[in-house]
Amino acid sequence: MKESLHILFICNKSPWPPGEGGPIAMNNLITGLTDAGHKVKVLAANTNKYSVNPEEIPEVYKEKTGIEFGYLDLSIKPVPAFLNLFTGKSYHVERFISKDFEKRLIEILNKDKFDIIQIETLYMTPYLETIREHSKAKVFLRAHNIEHMIWQRITESTRNPLKKAYLQHLTKTLRKYELNSLGKYDGIIPISHVDTAFFRKVTDTPVKTVSFGVDPDKLNMDEQGEPEHALFHIGSMNWMPNIEGIQWFLQEVWPMISEALPDVKLYLAGREMPEWAWQLNLKNVEVVGEVPDAYEFMKSKTISIAPLFSGSGIRIKIIESMALGRAVISTTIGAEGINYTNNENILIADDKQSFFEAVKVLYEDKQKAKETGRKARQLILDQHNNNLLVSKMVEFYREVIK
Repeated sequence: MKESLHILFICNKSPWPPGEGGPIAMNNLITGLTDAGHKVKVLAANTNKYSVNPEEIPEVYKEKTGIEFGYLDLSIKPVPAFLNLFTGKSYHVERFISKDFEKRLIEILNKDKFDIIQIETLYMTPYLETIREHSKAKVFLRAHNIEHMIWQRITESTRNPLKKAYLQHLTKTLRKYELNSLGKYDGIIPISHVDTAFFRKVTDTPVKTVSFGVDPDKLNMDEQGEPEHALFHIGSMNWMPNIEGIQWFLQEVWPMISEALPDVKLYLAGREMPEWAWQLNLKNVEVVGEVPDAYEFMKSKTISIAPLFSGSGIRIKIIESMALGRAVISTTIGAEGINYTNNENILIADDKQSFFEAVKVLYEDKQKAKETGRKARQLILDQHNNNLLVSKMVEFYREVIK
């Protein structure tokens, strides 16, 4: 039997509670590694944008992960944001630099010896230099997205010329930072094959795809009665691609649906629901906000919509909806990284007419919606089993250590 590894995770958010995309992905990996017998330590940023009360973290989780926090203030400050125009540095990344966080990291590195240090997302890369100074561990980047591409797509869809010019500057500096940092790692682990193909073109650093994994036992299909035949969207509503996608859907697609299918209901769920969403006064649109149990919410409706036009990586809420046997309608960008077959285990729609038609097909044919969901679940159970993906990750760690 191979020796277990000692792994330090540097996280841009707390992996607990696993309530939205990034934390779910980190938590599934961390718990998968501890379940496989590896020793894990977590240092996570606690920020004003995503705040966690350490007291509320279960004791068993604290024991398993040794989770600790460093505070980061991610407020956008007008003066530094303006001055950044003249520095050539990435303001996106600069906001994550904190002396307190660095101090805690140094203490951890001086106290323990690690085989692997995994940096979750590009935004924690500023701490790479400190890691190299205080540890001989191999350092990996877990790339949840190609970060500059998200901002490139957002910039392209921005109409306000002043805002567009500023976003172009932010995107350019972020791209430069992202590309320059790739060669400094010992390994890069993207979540999607599309992102892996990009990274392999721009760096010689070893790259291996390890997708988002689900635990089939947790995503069981026990339903409390028949789900409501309705549409739902669930996702963090402080993430720009989600905001952009839902606004597009409500403006472009919903009027067509309301006219042709007046009985269809839409439920909008997710944390940080913006004020404009609560003010919506649209017939058959119910704004739910943050839900106590995302899986129970998803299981209570039949059709998941994910209209995404920016972002990269893999959409975790799409994977989870599919794993729960829901029929999903998304865009080509939304479904990136999923080995789907269109019209079989998902419906892909990239414009308002095809999105409307996809809703119409699934709403008018309940059996088709059910069958699409069944095939979606099978696909996820076959290709996104967390235990298999954790083994793949460990295999890559060992290859690089050699």
